Amino acid sequence: MRKIVLTALMTIMCMSTFATETLPIKGSIISPSDKFIQYTGRISFANPERPAWNFPGIQIVAAFEGSSLKMLAKPGSGYFMAQIDGAEPFKVAFTGKKDSLVTLATALPCGQHLVRLMYVIEGFEFYPEFWGFVLDKGCKLVKAPSLPARKLEFIGNSITCGYGNEGTNAKEGFSYETENHYYSYASLAARALDAQHWVVARSGIGAYRNFGGPKTGTPDSNMPVQYEYTGYAWKPELRGEPTFLKEKWDFKRYQPDVVCVNLGTNDLSTNNYDVKLLKQGYQTLLKMVRQHNPKAKIVFLCGSMLLDKELEIAKNILDEVVAEANKAGDREVYRFNFTYQNGDLGYGNDFHPSLWQHEKMAAELTAYLRSLMNWF
Repeated sequence: MRKIVLTALMTIMCMSTFATETLPIKGSIISPSDKFIQYTGRISFANPERPAWNFPGIQIVAAFEGSSLKMLAKPGSGYFMAQIDGAEPFKVAFTGKKDSLVTLATALPCGQHLVRLMYVIEGFEFYPEFWGFVLDKGCKLVKAPSLPARKLEFIGNSITCGYGNEGTNAKEGFSYETENHYYSYASLAARALDAQHWVVARSGIGAYRNFGGPKTGTPDSNMPVQYEYTGYAWKPELRGEPTFLKEKWDFKRYQPDVVCVNLGTNDLSTNNYDVKLLKQGYQTLLKMVRQHNPKAKIVFLCGSMLLDKELEIAKNILDEVVAEANKAGDREVYRFNFTYQNGDLGYGNDFHPSLWQHEKMAAELTAYLRSLMNWF
């Protein structure tokens, strides 16, 4: 298990409903709309003082003055990974009903520093929001280094999210504590390639049929539907549904160089699938991805949880979809297969890839993308 350093981490209890002018906070409060904050990922800025999202992999980067840094977020937003000045990253928890302020760093050398934050779970129950930073009194943000020029997008399911990768018991089910997208193959490959990566992924989703869905598919909530939106709703009848979930995504905000699609595991689950409909689902998604990303290379990934008959079905269908797209004139659609996980690197929860399996997947995909894009 990768050791996560939690030094310099302290949670301070504050009011769950707050206005910055009434919070008992000492220091300079930095608005989320500050021009020097860099955001990556599908974030809604419908309210610029409350950026909202629920896909994993959202990143917030800022350079700041002073010797300390605190982060403000909606109580119950979930888990982030934080990194200060390139030091060992550590996990940050906004899990309490009134936890809205967390100290990320104290006693830093006076000067300028860099913070990188990543939302590392699926926020389908939390609807997280970022509320800003708190700096030493009189300090401010400054211009941060430019974001990487290389751009990736990952479309996927629980594997891409990092479901259970910090767990060590394959027979244990899902928990937010053991999901960490920071150590997913997608995030690891992006860092190895010095690339941005934006994520459209949630557990259980499929190209035509979500996990446990009918053989005819789940056309109201599969990936071709979700791909159009800034976020996604999960059982909205259980709570008020944030308006940003109805927000259509503006694809002009991010045009990736490569789009990696890793779906099929849920479509082919529970021995209740239709091969013809799955192929149609892949084709529908490909058409949509190409429409919104006309210059991107599109790579269909396969593995690593499928096996036996379902693995061969997925490979064959994807080979057909790519071959037919190439023949029809789209020569920038490709295929890549991960090595199947056989347990030699352990399992995460629910037999999902372990941290070590994700590292292996990342190494395989990194090598492939370096060659495909000539990113050396």
